[in-house]
Amino acid sequence: MRPDTPAETVDHTAEAARLERTAGLYPEDSEALLLRAAAHLELAGDRPTATALYDRLLSSADGLENPHLVRALKASNLWEYGHEAEARAIIEGVRVASPRDPAPWVIVAEALESHDELEAAHDTFTEAVRLLLTDVPQPLQPTHPLLFGRHRVRRMLGKSHDEWDALADTVHSLPITLDELHDPKRVWSLGSENPAELEAEITRLRAELGAYREALSRPFPVAILHWPETELSELLEAYPTLTSEYPSHETHLTTIESALRELSSSGTPNLGIVTGTVPSYEAFAASELSSPGDATLLPQYATTLAARGRAVAWPPQEGAACWCGSGQTYGECHGRTA
Repeated sequence: MRPDTPAETVDHTAEAARLERTAGLYPEDSEALLLRAAAHLELAGDRPTATALYDRLLSSADGLENPHLVRALKASNLWEYGHEAEARAIIEGVRVASPRDPAPWVIVAEALESHDELEAAHDTFTEAVRLLLTDVPQPLQPTHPLLFGRHRVRRMLGKSHDEWDALADTVHSLPITLDELHDPKRVWSLGSENPAELEAEITRLRAELGAYREALSRPFPVAILHWPETELSELLEAYPTLTSEYPSHETHLTTIESALRELSSSGTPNLGIVTGTVPSYEAFAASELSSPGDATLLPQYATTLAARGRAVAWPPQEGAACWCGSGQTYGECHGRTA
């Protein structure tokens, strides 16, 4: 499903089946594709089948990029159809594992919050914030939901602002403050007969909906293909006709950064980078009934990887690692002359 597909027209069961078929064609992307399929099954109300998909991923012999995320999603889904004890056990396991990715923390904390376990949700958000944001000069965007969720729960618990709430206020960008968005009394204004109160609440809801849409949007980016040095060496050894496209790895990296900056300066939105591998590229060429040595396949391959959710947004956020894999921050590496 493309991001511009209206949600009300989606057949979630059919979309889940399509994603499962695609995962069979692209096993290297099966984790991301099956997670999306499970999400569609949850939206379709078929939670037991969604759980089966999570179990399938967790039992995978190849290992997972983010097993804690899969477990968190499974726990949230289980609780929604009556398996509270199992969900609680999985949530506790995620907390004990202390993942460095904010997404599993957000999911388990919000699962607790949605079932009125506010103190437990607050403790989970706080634990995650301390783990991931202590001594961090500027919180990266993926950690913002931790700050916002913690702020929201604290407002419902009637707790006073602390330093983490102040940090949440600084990264919040909507015209309506977090205190307004998370005001527990808002629920009462929805039943008000005062037109002014209703209009004010509609304005708040629109702002909040905009924030959710922004957080959930997955743009279909204009993607540039990046080859790690070992992959590029293997590619050129197997298909020397591509040497004209890639004279050297250093030139390849410089060309990527230059192309992205040029696109950005021309006003092109949603720029990204996809990383290729030789086996994946050969499989793509075979599916196109073409030779991997055909340079015209390269942009098509990049677009296909982006459509499968493999693109990483460019430019990286401040303090994030450079896209080239050097281990330096973007500002110290390819972003130093930006």
